[in-house]
Amino acid sequence: MRIKGKEHTTIWFENNIVKIIDQTKLPHQFIIKDLKIVKDAINAIKVMEVRGAPLIGATAAYGLVLSIIENNDQSFLKKSAQNLIEARPTAINLKWAVDRMMNKLSGVNSDKILDIALNEVKEICKEDVKFCENIGLNGLKIIEEIYSKKKDTINILTHCNAGWLATINWGTATSPIYHAHKKGIPIHVWVDETRPRNQGANLTSYELNEEEISNTIIADNTGGILMQRGDVDMCIVGTDRTLSTGDVCNKIGTYLKALAAHDNNVPFYVALPSSTIDWDIKNFKDIPIEERDSEELSHIDGLDENNDLKKVLIYPKKSKALNLAFDVTPAKYVTGLITEKGICEASSDALKKMFGK
Repeated sequence: MRIKGKEHTTIWFENNIVKIIDQTKLPHQFIIKDLKIVKDAINAIKVMEVRGAPLIGATAAYGLVLSIIENNDQSFLKKSAQNLIEARPTAINLKWAVDRMMNKLSGVNSDKILDIALNEVKEICKEDVKFCENIGLNGLKIIEEIYSKKKDTINILTHCNAGWLATINWGTATSPIYHAHKKGIPIHVWVDETRPRNQGANLTSYELNEEEISNTIIADNTGGILMQRGDVDMCIVGTDRTLSTGDVCNKIGTYLKALAAHDNNVPFYVALPSSTIDWDIKNFKDIPIEERDSEELSHIDGLDENNDLKKVLIYPKKSKALNLAFDVTPAKYVTGLITEKGICEASSDALKKMFGK
């Protein structure tokens, strides 16, 4: 996808260094950051210089490449793998990518291990791009069906950032939007601000602006009244972990959007690659929900009058804050799951049938 007219991916490897777009500086500054050792990759995941389930997974895979370059030793590699998995607990792609890499690398001759690692991480990234592109083509069918009846601008509400910045390219929830735009279907996106880190306002709107797609940022609590007024044709969100039961774990606030959509008969779709499906946990109460630093709530970043990026306190100094990063939307509120293989119901039977599990 494009930034200032130039094609980009979110992560790449160059001269034994992993390159990322520092997403903590967007939309005000576009900075490419170097990850040189495995601790750099771990920190980038923790502080959300990279974020979004598929991109976190790819970054962790590249982190193991950096681990091998830093110290080609199996015990160091295993320790690196564990530290990467612990960097953020909720997004299943992180553990999925590390496990996939370690299945290839454990016990491998040291002379060959770097080439094997690089080939596997490139395959992970290549797969993600293809999966996200297919998600877009499958989701496009839904948008085309709505457009065939409405013959007017399709209003789509999304939450957080499940765009190309959350993947390698295309995105999950945004991929159908990009494909519809390329086909000439008039699209307008309601972009949830997505407190506390404002990934919708800072990242999704930024992406859509660069692709010249009409969008409007709204406060997180605005979606309900827009649905009541008939101003939302469909919702599409991403997910950090979807259970085989169809229950969806995503950025905090997703559950409330699903409830509002259900009450107003607005289709609520979740877009995801198969790497985001957790086939082991059966009860959503067992999903580890990340609790992040309360400073993400109490402070906010922005440009001051001198165009300098500053962090400011917006809460009373003595106030406490609870910063749960994710919530769970039960399958019964999900109209359908948009995957790389097609669209299915959010249910165990439908997922097993689609993926042959």
